Formats: sequence, structure tokens, C-alpha cells
Amino acid sequence: MVQLKDDERLDYLLADESMKIIQSPTAFSFSLDAVLLAHFVQVPIQRGRILDLCTGNGVVPLLLSRKTKAAMTGVEIQSRIYDMAVRNVQLNGLDDRLSMIHGDLRELQAELGHSTYDVVTCNPPYFATPAPTEHNQNEYLTIARHEVYCTLEDVVKACKLHVRPGGKVAMVHRPGRLVDMMNLFRMYRMEPKRMQLVYPKKGREANMLLLEGVRDGKSDLKILPPLYIYEENGSYTAEAEAIIYG
Repeated sequence: MVQLKDDERLDYLLADESMKIIQSPTAFSFSLDAVLLAHFVQVPIQRGRILDLCTGNGVVPLLLSRKTKAAMTGVEIQSRIYDMAVRNVQLNGLDDRLSMIHGDLRELQAELGHSTYDVVTCNPPYFATPAPTEHNQNEYLTIARHEVYCTLEDVVKACKLHVRPGGKVAMVHRPGRLVDMMNLFRMYRMEPKRMQLVYPKKGREANMLLLEGVRDGKSDLKILPPLYIYEENGSYTAEAEAIIYG
């Protein structure tokens, strides 16, 4: 029987209720960006190794477990959220191919190895580190949303360190960081290959960016059709509904 702590709750991760996930409104609850990242990234179906940095409660590896049989590892720096991720793996019976590591992505070369993963995914903190006076009163949210423990360059550097030559790196971020992401990907020899912008509705500005690169790849960027999340009446578009509930 699953053990819930503090203000945790148990939610269904998929529409068919075949997968559950432990969440907390104060510590960590996944959002749409994680779902879109798991749908966007291209992964090997039968075998391979996948690494998810800034894994939170393990939502991206959990979702990927439905589209790949590869072995997966998640890395989370916050101890309470790491504990949630470990219990989510156990809750869904994925101990045989999904493991979690509690640690700093900047300091895990000895444990994770160099150039050892076929795919690396990451849903990193989006915002620059605020001044201490501007920190959210909730430390969990400050660390998850702001570059307190790692910068975008730290994340890209770690991705390059652990992905094999020819392997893929996929990230979700804000469109405002597109130029930074492109520059850093190329600086660390990860050639951008696929990009998709996500819009809340038609006629609105994009509010999410999905980018996939290949280590040591050749220049050839494909820009996918835009993804719209909501219709004008507030309901999900057919494409978004298929991703979220499919």
C-alpha cells in the first residue's frame, strides 16, 4: 500500500487510470510542460538507456515507460521530491527498469558515467535566480522554477557530458530562452534538430518551446507545426487532448 506523507495526494497520471503518481501542492506537482516533453522526445522502443535530469517526482520517466522498454534513470536534487519519485517508481511497479538518484546534476559524472546514455531529457528551472528578497516563500517552488542550483548552461553541459555521440537531448523551456539554448547547444556540440513552439491558443504568443538536439550531429533543423493547447471556448484542441489523455 502506498505511503503518503504530509500534504501529498495520489493522482492518476493517465486517462485509463493505469498509472498513478504521488504529488504535493507545496513540494511538487507536474505540469503540462512535462507531459509535452515526454510526448515530444524520440526514444528507442526496445532497448537503450535514458536519463532524465531535474526529474521532480519522476513524471517524465513514468510517462516514457509507456513508449519505451529502455532502462531509465532520473536525477533530482531536492530530497523530499526525490523521495516522492522513488515511491512513484515503486507504486507503478517499474523498479526493474527505472531508478532514481538523489544528487546535483553538476557533480554526477562518477555515478552516471561519460557518454553513456542514448537519450537525455530535462525540464529545467526556467527563470534566472532572483534576489533573496524576491524568493518565493516556498523553497521547493523557488528551487524548481529558478536557477538556484543550476543554470541553463549547467544543464546543457550535463546533457552533453552524459549523452553518447549521436545520442539525443530534449528539453522544454520558455521561448524567450531560444537564442540562449541554440547557442549553448552548439557550444557543447549538440546540434539542434527538431523544434516545436507551443501556444495557449491561436493568435496568442507561444509560451513553451520544445527542442531536441543530437550530439555531434550535422546542421539540419526541422521546425514542427505549432501546437495549440486550447480552443477559443477553453476546451482542449484535439491534438492537445490526444497528448494529455492519450
